[in-house]
Amino acid sequence: MSHAIIEQPAVEFGHVEHVTVHFDDLDALGLLHNARYAVLLERALTPYWAERGISFSGGRQIAPDAFHAVREFSITYRAPITGTGPVAVHFWLEHFGTSSAEYAYRFRSTDGGTVYAEGRRAIVRLDPATRRPTPWTEAARAVAATLLRPAPAPA
Repeated sequence: MSHAIIEQPAVEFGHVEHVTVHFDDLDALGLLHNARYAVLLERALTPYWAERGISFSGGRQIAPDAFHAVREFSITYRAPITGTGPVAVHFWLEHFGTSSAEYAYRFRSTDGGTVYAEGRRAIVRLDPATRRPTPWTEAARAVAATLLRPAPAPA
């Protein structure tokens, strides 16, 4: 088994994280099971935020912004992921509101030549006690700023 480190490609906005497709992620045809895309997206997002201090540790949140729920998840499949190994997940924020956020993402081959799937994921930050929407902290806003897609230049 190779443990080669794959460099993260430079992107104009957002971040690319490589995640590994394992044998148990595949369906009976040897394709990445459609339900596993959401899990792999989570595995790409989690280290990005954790490396910036917003995560869970030992089953407990170590930052209040880690407590959020997915409101919406959509995906369009473009080409099947066949077999195991690394896949590149490019993600960014299209919107970061008072208590909500909207990600866009693409699953790509590690060389960037194939787009396997793309979509969006909307989340809402919740107060742990009330389970009601609550504003993001300044710490989360600072991290989110690194993921926001720049507004298009005026024509």
